[in-house]
Amino acid sequence: MSRAHPDSGSYARDPRVDAYIDALPPWQQRICREVRDLVHAADREVEETVKRRVQPYFVLDGNICALLAAKDHVNVFLYDGAIVPDPHGIITAGHGNTSARTVAVYEGEDVPRTPLLAMFQTIIANNRAGGWRKLKGEGLA
Repeated sequence: MSRAHPDSGSYARDPRVDAYIDALPPWQQRICREVRDLVHAADREVEETVKRRVQPYFVLDGNICALLAAKDHVNVFLYDGAIVPDPHGIITAGHGNTSARTVAVYEGEDVPRTPLLAMFQTIIANNRAGGWRKLKGEGLA
């Protein structure tokens, strides 16, 4: 990991994540950088890595989220086991998925910062409590 970029706050950056984001069109770069900053803002211990050869992941005691740029949007995959509340209705896909749901952000749209930050914080708390699989198994979710 490299040292923090002056514009990115004070977190360690994985150069492979930088390379992924830098290769995108400017509007997708903006979304990815904003989500990246947001997930790091959720907890200073969040780490970033690359899985599946190129996909940026953000982890802390388990997966929190991943980024995947598509033709006309950026998918933010939330690894929450579908147990994190979505009171603002920002989940766009995967409602019935048992491991991850998606928030899609399209060109010209704003990242839903406040609800997404709350979801990241809840996912991190669940990861620290043993992960969504354990929580679902214990009937706490």
